Amino acid sequence: MSLPKIAANDAKRLIDQGATLVDIRSTDERARQSIPGSLHGPLGEIPNLHDVSRPIIFHCHAGKRTVANAAKLKEAASGEGYILSGGIEAWKQERFPIVANANQPIEINRQVMIAGGTLVLLGVLLGTYLAPAFYLLAAFAGAGLVFGGVSGWCGMAKLLGVMPWNRPATRT
Repeated sequence: MSLPKIAANDAKRLIDQGATLVDIRSTDERARQSIPGSLHGPLGEIPNLHDVSRPIIFHCHAGKRTVANAAKLKEAASGEGYILSGGIEAWKQERFPIVANANQPIEINRQVMIAGGTLVLLGVLLGTYLAPAFYLLAAFAGAGLVFGGVSGWCGMAKLLGVMPWNRPATRT
């Protein structure tokens, strides 16, 4: 049995009555925007919520990750649990409050898509208009993305992760 979905309005009502909201998104996603008062428990580090006696509502960006991991999330909570249908996007559509920090970089997965797509497009354009050898750039980027998807290790994500815009600001 999986967790039932709950609409943003119903989730807000339960939260106002004391329910616990758990954000399962990655740290970089949460840094850019979050729902005030929510706990952070990324999928790989979901906290043990067996001592929580009130309902627990899990959310991600648009609801797909919570649905795909409903069984795992149900195991983390012993009592009443729900999935926020539509995730934080549904929450925002209802104009409920969020904490946003536009100074945070976009999520690393989106950066990989932008960089990978740019390399493929550049390789195809340069291969078409300058020299066919540039098609290798597109092939290399495509092969790297396939390898990352199959293995779970993405060299481009690792490289982008150490770029200056992704480093935490140091205090002086």
